[in-house]
Amino acid sequence: MSLTIYHDGQFWVGIIEVVEDGKLRAFRYVFGAEPKDTEILDFIYYRLLDIINQSVHSGLDVKIKSNKKLNPKRLQRQVAKEINKIGISTKAQEAMKQEYEEKKKSRKKKAKQYHEELKEQKYLMKKLKAKARHKGK
Repeated sequence: MSLTIYHDGQFWVGIIEVVEDGKLRAFRYVFGAEPKDTEILDFIYYRLLDIINQSVHSGLDVKIKSNKKLNPKRLQRQVAKEINKIGISTKAQEAMKQEYEEKKKSRKKKAKQYHEELKEQKYLMKKLKAKARHKGK
């Protein structure tokens, strides 16, 4: 699991990347103003698991790297590269986009169901009024 916090030009954003069973899931959390260390710790302790657990999508397939021994200099270069890297990986962007699309579909489904129920209710009210007018009330 990794948490990357960066400034996107307007807000400070945190990207959470979780790899479980060869699947990458990514989540976006907007902090707003620059977060202090205590705010980040509160986020990690109290909100992080809720965000991960409310996930809809299953994730993207990711190749699992083998844990063979790395040259210390190469490892040091990789760490420096990660520190200097700004933003998020393309896989994480893809995973977040997939989650967004799935939430969008479920939202549309709920809205359609709501409108159908409303339409049915209006139809029944119309019928009841017509029946009452027919009876002369």
